[in-house]
Formats: sequence, structure tokens, C-alpha cells
Amino acid sequence: MRRIDNFNAGPSALPRPVLERVREELLDYQGTGMSVMEMSHRSREYEAIHDAAEAKLRKLLHVPDDFRVLFLQGGASLQFSMVPMNFLNTDETALYVLTGSWSEKAAKEAERFGHVIVDDQAKQGGYTDIPAEVKMPQTPVRYVHLTSNNTIYGTQWQALPDIDHPLIVDMSSDILSRPVDFSHIAVAYAGAQKNLGPSGVTVVIARDAFLDSANREVPTMLSYPVHAKQRSLYNTPPTFAIYMMGLVLDWIGENGGVAGMAERNREKANLLYRVIDEYPDLFQGHAKVGARSDMNVTFRLRDEALTAEFLEQAKAREFVGVKGHRSVGGCRVSLYNAVSVESAARFATFMETFARAHR
Repeated sequence: MRRIDNFNAGPSALPRPVLERVREELLDYQGTGMSVMEMSHRSREYEAIHDAAEAKLRKLLHVPDDFRVLFLQGGASLQFSMVPMNFLNTDETALYVLTGSWSEKAAKEAERFGHVIVDDQAKQGGYTDIPAEVKMPQTPVRYVHLTSNNTIYGTQWQALPDIDHPLIVDMSSDILSRPVDFSHIAVAYAGAQKNLGPSGVTVVIARDAFLDSANREVPTMLSYPVHAKQRSLYNTPPTFAIYMMGLVLDWIGENGGVAGMAERNREKANLLYRVIDEYPDLFQGHAKVGARSDMNVTFRLRDEALTAEFLEQAKAREFVGVKGHRSVGGCRVSLYNAVSVESAARFATFMETFARAHR
């Protein structure tokens, strides 16, 4: 069966063994005579799928016992509103660390609910770097929000900052790509469609003590405590997406866990960064070396005509998803967990061949 090299930024590649398992179980899930898509979310069969997905995620990420794992909907973009709606009052202040477009969007949503101060060090530098340290204001802050990986600009926090305030992290594009230290995290959230599974489910991991401080005067469906109390079953969850996420989590566990993913992801990214560094007259990487993302490699060629030619040749060779985000242009190669080392190597070879032909 024909499979192309998929570098889409999201929805993105899924592990082939997962897709094959879904195909096998699509019409008859484990002898039930029906698809997971047809099951009641109150059934014993579905609840087993639901609970197993949570247990697998906890095990892989080493989520501490005093955190709740929620499976919600609306993508990370809804979390931009839910976070301040639950945790920021009109007389309180939150600090948002800007490192790209998505953190900007999150900060703008928060302004609807309370005072927002931004750390714009990275923005002033054109989003080529990650701040060496977070610039804390004199004003007391309710929480600090950051985005751990920036898909559009190709930058990534190499380690989360050590701060004495509740830390809320948008991990949409690098969750499960590397180990996570939860010691300073109050809330982490991520859309599934990059490393967790198909689009449709959003994972929220929230510390119990922080949840206890949530505003209770919010609409029911937007309340973290409501979803925590009901185990993400207050209403019909995205059942099929959660089922597929569980299969992706199995695949990660079978392939070295999060540590194994981190090793593979670094190997894939280094294949491309090596070519960028060897041909600096042709390839112009966006991110500074110390801030480079293992998930999204972003670059341009020395002029727009060459960039267009490069993208055309990539398309002809069935490399999909290489065009940069519409807001910045250039090229972007997304290397999420399910992208194989072989796919990355094929693209690196293409880059090198193109470079030698355009010296």
C-alpha cells in the first residue's frame, strides 16, 4: 500500500500499526459487533477504553497522583479561553510569555477576563529564540502561561523555567515527545492531532490543588472542576478519538516510551539541521541554534524563487506538508512522533541533493 512522507503540521502522521489496528476493529470492536463510534459512552466497553487511555497517559508521562487527566473538546484554542475563565478574575494579573503566534492568541483571550502582562523578549527578536529566563513583573501574578514548542517559528523550550508561580503550559506540539517535569506545572494542555492521535480530543493535565482554586461561576461545560468530577464523561466525549489515542499510547509504550520518542525525535531533527548548517549560503534556518525545535524545522532558501522551486520539487517527490505556515512563508518540516527516521533521512537527502545542484 502506498504511503507518502507526511510532514504535515497537524493533523499529522499517525503510526501505521495504529491505523492497521483501527482498520481491523472498525466494524467489530473486540467481539462487540459494533464500532467504537457506535458505542454508548456510558457502556462498560467504552468506559474500559476511556479509563485505559488515562492510565496509559499517566504511566508514559509519569503524571503525579495529585493531578487530574481530562479529555475535552475544542482543541487547544478553547483552552486559551478556559484557562483564564477558570483561573483569572478581573482584579488579578497573569503573565504570558510570548514565543510565537499561539502564545499571542492565548494572551489575547486572557485579556477578556483579567489583567495580562506579557514577556515579549522573544517577540522583539522576531521569535528566533526562547528567553533565557522569564521576566517576572513586580505585580503579583495568578499564573504564568507559556507555549513549550512553537510550530510556526520552529523554536522550543529546552527545559521549562523554574519559577515560583503556577505554570500553565500549552504542550500541543510536543507532548509525549520528551519527558516532562511536573514539579512546577499547575496545568498542561494539548490538542491531540500532532503527537497524541487524531484531531477531536484535547488533553488537560491539572494539579488538584490548583483546580480547587478555580472559579465556580463559569458555564458548566467550560468548568474544569465539573469535567474532573465527572471523569470527562459529563457529556458525550470524542469517543473514537480517545480510542485511537489509546492505541497511539500503546505504540509509544512499545517503542521505548517517551524516552524512546525523545531519542528518535532528536535524531530526525539533527538530520535536517546538519544539512542546514552545512549549506548556510542556501538554507537559512529561522531559529537560533539553542532554541531549535525537534518537532518543527523551519527555514527559507536564499531567495523566494529558490524557495518556490524547492517546494515544487518536494511536492513532486511526495513530501507532503513542507510549505511554511501562511503567516510566515518559507518551509517547515514537522517531525512528530509518528514520522519515521527513514522519512526524515529521505528528506535530508533531498535537501542535500538540491543544495549541491544550486551552489
